Amino acid sequence: MKVIVGLGNPGEKYAGSRHNVGFMLLDALARDLDLGGQWREQDNAAVMTVIKEAEKMILVKPLTYMNESGRAVAPILHWHKIDPRDLLVIHDDIDLPVGMVRIRPKGSSGGHNGIKSVIEHIGTQNFPRMKIGIGRPNADESVIDHVLRSFLPEEEEAIRLAVERLIPAVKCWSAEGIDMAMNRFNPAKKSGRKALREDA
Repeated sequence: MKVIVGLGNPGEKYAGSRHNVGFMLLDALARDLDLGGQWREQDNAAVMTVIKEAEKMILVKPLTYMNESGRAVAPILHWHKIDPRDLLVIHDDIDLPVGMVRIRPKGSSGGHNGIKSVIEHIGTQNFPRMKIGIGRPNADESVIDHVLRSFLPEEEEAIRLAVERLIPAVKCWSAEGIDMAMNRFNPAKKSGRKALREDA
């Protein structure tokens, strides 16, 4: 059994904001699987259970605000007795250009309050995550204002393509593990004449 969490803020006010790319990917994944599942409320989260090729996946959108995401994630892991290595968290990253994706097997919060909360509540940072770049704020814009505003029209295609790219990446992680997902879906990093795969 796998648990896939997309981070975001609940409510129409925040729908479509940069901070909500995790929600966007989970909604797209649910549509792609097209298995007739329904979102239900459980432990401060919207939850959908799907079964794909005998693999059970629980999709989770926390209904807490971003900085309290762990309050929604920890009870679900506890209830289903899920090892954190079978948890995948999808979130935005201001340190990546808009639309760039990066997959990591574990790591610190990197200053992301949603990831920080998950780490605090489940007691470990050893869980995979997929990051979608949302770009850095302008010089005259705060980080909070930046993450809570919508993408510019010229950025929307990059985000659509990032979500499209990560749907098969999520499936790959579920079926074959995080190492295979990183190898196949992380962007290539060129060093000299060789192209290496990102794993950080």
